[in-house]
Amino acid sequence: MFYHLFFPLRNLFFAFNVFQYITFRALGSLLTALFVFFLLAPVIIRKLKSYQIIQPLREDGPKTHLTKAGTPTMGGLIILISLLVSFLLWVRWDNRFTWLIFFSALYLGLIGFLDDYQKLVKKNPRGLSARTKLIYELLLAFFVALYLYLNPPNTNYATYVNVPYLKNFFVNLGTLYLIFVILVVVSSANAVNLTDGLDGLAIGLLIISAMTYAIFAYLAGHAKFAAYLRLVPVSGSGELAIFLTAIVGAGLGFLWYNTYPAEVFMGDMGALFLGGTIGIIALCIKQELLLPLVGGVFLIEIVSVFLQIYFFQTHGRRIFKMAPLHHHFELKGWAEPKVTIRFWIIGIILALIALTSLKIR
Repeated sequence: MFYHLFFPLRNLFFAFNVFQYITFRALGSLLTALFVFFLLAPVIIRKLKSYQIIQPLREDGPKTHLTKAGTPTMGGLIILISLLVSFLLWVRWDNRFTWLIFFSALYLGLIGFLDDYQKLVKKNPRGLSARTKLIYELLLAFFVALYLYLNPPNTNYATYVNVPYLKNFFVNLGTLYLIFVILVVVSSANAVNLTDGLDGLAIGLLIISAMTYAIFAYLAGHAKFAAYLRLVPVSGSGELAIFLTAIVGAGLGFLWYNTYPAEVFMGDMGALFLGGTIGIIALCIKQELLLPLVGGVFLIEIVSVFLQIYFFQTHGRRIFKMAPLHHHFELKGWAEPKVTIRFWIIGIILALIALTSLKIR
């Protein structure tokens, strides 16, 4: 909105010219999301407590988690509001990606809200059934797939997937690209949930992922930088960096309250839309195959659960003390903040390795 209000006035006052720059608006988006979060958080957290929107504890979880009893959840609601308010204030409304990512975030946030509502208000421990939740996610994924197929980010690479670290190496999926997009959207939307088990862990990793993809989105949208770095140029993708920096701002606000010992938890509402929108942005800027690297810790956590289930069902034994993996290290005696910070460090290293793909091609 600010762009459309102030940039046309640049001839009256030269300072309004700054609103054309994505870097300026991205920083404004970050700070605004942070400010709105701090404005809303105390009020909403008090409401969550008064309505007894309390995170149920895992019965077989680490005993150290018993101290978390009574902590409110659904903090993802504060993230979503502050993120979307900031994004709409700083983004260009005439950009083709603006409304795709806005309504995707809103839709996934609503699914997460319904899931949390069933669990926490209706006291249904299963929440939305897995089948119902998957159907809702597939509806969005199909829409995104169809949109990107009919309106590709770059018409020369419509159904191509870029293989990072290889010079001009692309795989043409043809019509299978639709299935590929659906898999990316659904898997990324569900990737965060399993990691959201320690104070600050998931949101810290999401901040790292968002910062990394903000760089890629900005560079892909800048014709000269994209050509120099051999990225697929995507006109208008720089506006997605404004959404990602809003995630960073709202995420930092949430981390203030979610750091050990947490005053509020994220809930499915936050995990679902944050993971899903980062996956959709990766598709929009044609950097899909970097997702397993940028979100490497999320992937490791998921794999640890699958391995635990597989070995228990086939060999009758567990390979970890508990899954997901962060609980394994807790039961080995690591303090919760130590697990969280070490996982953040791994996330930062993986993000830096992903950024090296800008030059290693």
